[in-house]
Amino acid sequence: MNPLLAVHKLKSHLQAVWQSPDRLGARRMLGLSCIFFSLLLFFSLHRYFTFYSSYDHGLFNQLFWNNLHGHWFQSSLTSGNSVESLQDGVIPRVNFLHLGQHFVVDFLLWLPLYAIAPHPITLTVLQVGLMTIGGWLLYSLARCYLSPERSLWITGSYYAANAVIAPTLANFYEHCQIPLFAFGMLLAFEKRRWLWFAAAIVALLGIREEVGGMILCGFGLYLLSSRRSPKLGVALCAIAFSYVALVTNWILPQFSTDNSRLYLATRFRQFVQSDNPSTLEVLWGIVTHPIQFLSSVFWPIDRRIAYLLRHWLSLGMISALSPATWVLTSVPLLSLFLQSGISALSISLRYALVVVPGLFYGAILWWAAHPQQFTPKFRKGWLMGIVLSIVLTMTSNPNRAFSWLIPDSIRPWVYVSLPQQWHHAQAIQGVLRQIPDRASVSATTYLIPHLSSRRALLRLPARSIWDDRGQLLESDYLVADFWQMLQYQPAFKEDQTALARILPLFDEAIGAHLYGLVTVQEGVVLLAKGQPNQAAALQQWEQFRQQEPLQPFAR
Repeated sequence: MNPLLAVHKLKSHLQAVWQSPDRLGARRMLGLSCIFFSLLLFFSLHRYFTFYSSYDHGLFNQLFWNNLHGHWFQSSLTSGNSVESLQDGVIPRVNFLHLGQHFVVDFLLWLPLYAIAPHPITLTVLQVGLMTIGGWLLYSLARCYLSPERSLWITGSYYAANAVIAPTLANFYEHCQIPLFAFGMLLAFEKRRWLWFAAAIVALLGIREEVGGMILCGFGLYLLSSRRSPKLGVALCAIAFSYVALVTNWILPQFSTDNSRLYLATRFRQFVQSDNPSTLEVLWGIVTHPIQFLSSVFWPIDRRIAYLLRHWLSLGMISALSPATWVLTSVPLLSLFLQSGISALSISLRYALVVVPGLFYGAILWWAAHPQQFTPKFRKGWLMGIVLSIVLTMTSNPNRAFSWLIPDSIRPWVYVSLPQQWHHAQAIQGVLRQIPDRASVSATTYLIPHLSSRRALLRLPARSIWDDRGQLLESDYLVADFWQMLQYQPAFKEDQTALARILPLFDEAIGAHLYGLVTVQEGVVLLAKGQPNQAAALQQWEQFRQQEPLQPFAR
């Protein structure tokens, strides 16, 4: 054979393979995922470096940091946010076990990665990365039923979903593992890779005590109702129920009563009378209060409809027409609808992620059954839904990720410009650099993530802590960003409350010579225990204290 002809044929074959629909769809999917990862990582890092990351990001970083140093699942920040500290008045301790609040054993999977770069930023990269990889698995799952083109639309809808973008731009949370393990489980099921299927179920359950169980139970109900695999469906429901019951009723109480007193007793108060209920008591309360059950499910109806519409928007609203979607999402949605308070039905918070796997798997199944609906007219409407989802997500300023662009409040006006944010961030960094790495610290909320790689850290106004030797200590340093509180207190009650509690504490600590002023930079104040006041810092403090907004807070 002519060598030139052979080379030409090989080149033509490789071009055909490279330009095949499968390859083209995969390349476009990777392009979408790169855009998603790059943009969300950029905005997440900007949020961190401008000090908009908050308490929980620091809590989980301290958890990873303690795990890395052999203090398994211990956190002083969890202790400060526990029921014994918040309600019983118990002083926080450094060796409090987070497993009493949430059973987050999957964190051990990511500890080797964290060990390479033990820093709060690592958790930010991990969260964005896991959410991005979830889109890869979703594309592979869609390809089990759909063409590359429709699979790409499904994946694009995922990356544009409010319930995906907003939680990714938040503090690090265990929920960021949901797309990876849930879509991985569904893909293993479709491919009949049973070993991987079992491994994915174990990983899914290990995310958090109730999260994996809700998703697994929804999938089990789908297998049962669709008659695809009734026996497996029953088995999955039994595994999900047994796991949640075992962990919440036996394992978590071994560490603390936080899960029952702090979460179940408050979020499901309408169904239980006890201040320390178990999940079984909550379930029994739901069964025996049918009127209250129906009221919680459907009322207020406008909030529930709005919540569902925001979920469906990026998928072109076809989820409302998909019976499989309703079954798959039934358990997660029911759990959210039955909870009291407003956070459960916030599309921008992490809780919305429990609905995502069933929502997108149901959409795949619907398109597999209705391929004729993929018309140019519908694609135009679908694209509008994707664009609108992105616009609504950005304009809602989820987790203050876009506060540099969008005001946090109109009346009263609260807006911190991009130059202001970075200028103030530099002042904060200059203050924080003066705190030794091993010192115990009490800090305001938005400073906590940057100080969380240490054993003893509390949120002001708390400053007393039990150390590893059982000794009661006062924090070595107190640091507060009063500038941030002053910017946001006109519109936000939590900042008003923090200012009213922390400013008198600093006046008292300075006046009684318990702590000395180290530095004051742009409203960021650092005190050190047992040290004299620095003359320049004291003068700056007096000048700062004369500001009119601070006058209502008497010394």
